[in-house]
Amino acid sequence: MKVGKNLGSMRTSLVNLNSYHTPENEHLSFKEKLRLNSRLYFTLKYAGTILRSRKMAVRKVYDTQAWINSSLEIFDFIEDVGGKFHITGLENITKSEKPVLFISNHMSTLETMIFPGIIAPRRNITFVVKESLVRHPLFGDVMRSRNPIVVGRKDPRKDFEAVMTGGLELLSKGNSIVIFPEGTRHIDFKASEFNSIGVKLAKKAGVQVVPVAIKTDFWGIGKVIKELAPIDRHKPIHMRFGEPFTVSGNGKEDNQKIIDFIQKAQEEWR
Repeated sequence: MKVGKNLGSMRTSLVNLNSYHTPENEHLSFKEKLRLNSRLYFTLKYAGTILRSRKMAVRKVYDTQAWINSSLEIFDFIEDVGGKFHITGLENITKSEKPVLFISNHMSTLETMIFPGIIAPRRNITFVVKESLVRHPLFGDVMRSRNPIVVGRKDPRKDFEAVMTGGLELLSKGNSIVIFPEGTRHIDFKASEFNSIGVKLAKKAGVQVVPVAIKTDFWGIGKVIKELAPIDRHKPIHMRFGEPFTVSGNGKEDNQKIIDFIQKAQEEWR
């Protein structure tokens, strides 16, 4: 947590440096101590950002900079309640001259909300998302404004076609894509559910893959509403962006390379 923190400095670090680590501060006021691990404080702040973002999206004025700003607001709220980020490999986001596929494991709402603030200042991005998200009463307008690739998660063949067709079009226009091959959020990494659709798209489009490993169980999964869940400031937040690489062959070995990257990182973070 940072007292009197310089948000401009935080933003500069995320955009210009190779790593970011939440600064330590042992001198907290009584009010700040009460705020630590406060689910109510975090939920109210988070809801405020989402509602403002939705209002802008409905008015058709929610652009990329607004997306970045709302993402960084949530980043800030997470640090306010004691969340500690450890983000490395930021230089790998822009190592490839062409657009890339960011292929990541998926643990919580946190990465969906924070990736725009980390990646979008360096590259144009969008996400592969479930249809339920673009129809969501709170998040739908915001997500649709970001021109995502939408999959239903019911018919694998249709989803494959949607990702390939939409992905090729977006990549050809200079947009990078974030994809979570597990499809849904898992506290424990499910290598068996980590499909190869991302590497197949990268191979067909002739672009590189940036593997991403995360540990974001700071933000749990809600029982009724997944996004409104417990937070645990004792669990550090880890994100690691790997070196871009070119997909070869049928992609099976390359997909395993991403799985190995994620598993190795998570073993280090235990």
